[in-house]
Amino acid sequence: MSAFQLRPAADADLAFARDLTRSTMLRYYIRNDLLWLDEAFDVAWGGRENLLICSGAEVLGFVSLSRDLRAVYIRELHVLEAWRGQGAGAWTLLQVMEKARSERRGLLRLTVFKGNPAQRLYERVGLKVVGEEECFLRMECSSASDPLDGSCGN
Repeated sequence: MSAFQLRPAADADLAFARDLTRSTMLRYYIRNDLLWLDEAFDVAWGGRENLLICSGAEVLGFVSLSRDLRAVYIRELHVLEAWRGQGAGAWTLLQVMEKARSERRGLLRLTVFKGNPAQRLYERVGLKVVGEEECFLRMECSSASDPLDGSCGN
């Protein structure tokens, strides 16, 4: 049994998620001359499935998802600094892959800023770079096989 759990986020969790995202992403926004807007985060939050990453009663981070007919998209995945490197992010990725698989969506997709060390985590669980834009990499993997083997089905 895992030490981690996912639970649905409530409206009261919005401030936590926004503050965590801003604290982890602001440097990438500044580096790429992008404007961070709390209001934009709040609007996006309202249209997504938001899950808290927990260990017992402690909240470690969150993941925010959207979908289309073919894929589950990780829009945000953030873990508190004190919990990074302890497996919560990788565990969450595998849970989302299983969710995509159980929903019969063939792909897991996400976008990551170029130079973000999280790219290494995504590659470790099997996501591959499939495209790039000015400051982002688009990554994806197939949900066709068992995500617990760490290969994302690729």
